[in-house]
Amino acid sequence: MFLEPLTPTEAGALPGELLTELTALYASHHAFHALSGDFPDPQDIRPEQVATALADELADPDTEVLLARSAGRLVGIAITLGTHPDSEDEDPWIGLLMVDASEQRQGFGRQLASLVEDRFRAAGQTAVRLAVLDSNPDGLAFWTALGYDVIDHRRDRQLGRPCAVLRKQLRIARHAARVAVLDPAGSVFLFCYESVETGIHWSLPGGGLETDETPREGALRELREETGWTDLEPGPLLCTWEHDFTRFDVAVHQREHIYVTHGPHREPTGPDLAAAHAEDGILTWRWWTREELRGTTETVWPAELARMLDELEGQSPQA
Repeated sequence: MFLEPLTPTEAGALPGELLTELTALYASHHAFHALSGDFPDPQDIRPEQVATALADELADPDTEVLLARSAGRLVGIAITLGTHPDSEDEDPWIGLLMVDASEQRQGFGRQLASLVEDRFRAAGQTAVRLAVLDSNPDGLAFWTALGYDVIDHRRDRQLGRPCAVLRKQLRIARHAARVAVLDPAGSVFLFCYESVETGIHWSLPGGGLETDETPREGALRELREETGWTDLEPGPLLCTWEHDFTRFDVAVHQREHIYVTHGPHREPTGPDLAAAHAEDGILTWRWWTREELRGTTETVWPAELARMLDELEGQSPQA
């Protein structure tokens, strides 16, 4: 899926084919428009009404209309507000997010929401808000499932209908790489960290990538900085995974590449390790057997580390 902004000029004179697509998209949501009151007859939404509605939206320079396409088809639309009329609301808003009813249950809604959030994030925004009518429980369920929290209840400015105001903190995207170092017995080396959001947890050596650094290059650099082991190279890719956490008071959404390598059973070594560990928030370290990983109640990232290592080595997980 990709987004294409609709310009004010285009909204004033939409090409016939695009207007037909947009009208079909709007008309596929009779029930929603019956709730919103945006059109006189939700069962008979006409092209000229859609064109006027979009032109009215784009008359505000802080409003953006985004068309979502997948495989050449118009599958959704999003309308965003850079600023809200209420001066107390400092966050940008999502005014509308709608996916063609015939294209639902394919993940397009989540993809569209994610792309809109990425645009706000790239613009330096740290949070986004939206409102859901109290009479729209399905809409509330959709947004809360995407991590939006209800922060207020009030009436909408246009028609005075009760609605819930939701807000989501936009985490900073961070790319990282790690290495699962296995000793001859199959034990894996882990560091222990403490986060204000996730508490105590164990993770593999590694960290954030530097500018223009590949995941494999970053994994090797981090491994050497954190362990002092200079005789190891990242081997095959074990997995990629994504998770949220707070790093040094900054909310982060991190995507990690995790590689595997083999080495001797030993301690980290080097004159600068203590300072490096303190800077990275590393509390301690230890080697974990596969059985310990499977049986622990402590938090290990990624959670399925033991299973993935077993599968990589072609083993069957032990009971």
